[in-house]
Amino acid sequence: MGWKDKIRTVFQGNRNEIERGCGHTIKSHGLSVAKIHLHDWLILLLLVVIYIVLDVIGPFHRFVGKDMMTDLKYPMKDNTVPAWSVPLYAVVLPVIIFVFIYLRRRDVYDLHHSILGLLFAILITAVITEAIKNGVGRPRPDFFWRCFPDGKEEYDQWGDVKCHGKESDIKEGHKSFPSGHTSGSFAGLGFLSLYLAGKIKAFDRRGHVAKLCIVFLPLLMASLVGVSRVDDYWHHWQDVFAGGLIGLFVATFCYLQFFPAPYHTEGWGPYAYFQAVEEVRSNIQRVQPASGESEVARPDGQLNQHTTASPFEDVEYGRM
Repeated sequence: MGWKDKIRTVFQGNRNEIERGCGHTIKSHGLSVAKIHLHDWLILLLLVVIYIVLDVIGPFHRFVGKDMMTDLKYPMKDNTVPAWSVPLYAVVLPVIIFVFIYLRRRDVYDLHHSILGLLFAILITAVITEAIKNGVGRPRPDFFWRCFPDGKEEYDQWGDVKCHGKESDIKEGHKSFPSGHTSGSFAGLGFLSLYLAGKIKAFDRRGHVAKLCIVFLPLLMASLVGVSRVDDYWHHWQDVFAGGLIGLFVATFCYLQFFPAPYHTEGWGPYAYFQAVEEVRSNIQRVQPASGESEVARPDGQLNQHTTASPFEDVEYGRM
């Protein structure tokens, strides 16, 4: 097999995989699959509301004494990676790749479940990160200049700081642990890395180490985002390390809800796809003339018209 054929196989699938497919596309089954997962989409909206509430509540203002300020006098700098860019590379970029692969394979389950899993990874990570930020209230490395922008220190009778800086800066100054940029980056790009590992069969035991370059690229991007948070003095290294672990941990769990592990022999497709294939085969075997004569198998859409229960619910909930 030439290099062109190998690259085409990565994104389009080999002939055996396509021929045994179920032919379920957005047009034929997209609405039904989305309806079955309606409660999941509603939970995503709930997670968005929870995140907004946590952000409004604000962090715990931890005691910060004068002797603690020695490690908190780093200069205030702008973000190398702006907050608005995180959704672009952690959500939009993976979704573009998911859509591209769908256009090659025409598998509605792969597209739907990859997007749903990605959004769950991002939002669960965001809620966990924001909740810990508020609970810990760790000062950022540049907290001194947030608290005392004019450089004039002031402390109360207990030795705690009496900040006179901008309220928004002080609020952000108590949200160092863990790093939200890092956790969000590892959640989105970590999910993408697992997805690509399954699609290109990176662990097929054939020794194609070059495939790992594709798998590690999203993780490298996420790591560099974490490094930038330390370089910009917005986070301590412990914040970045913890954020990376949270994002990657959540991404792995969300991915495995919909897809086999990348090292599995069927790791290139979602669970629902293989269940749909088996359902189509069983329907074709059941639809036989009463006289026992052979009959040309009808398309899956026609088979569904003769069944009383929705086959999509059977596929999704394992009632086959």
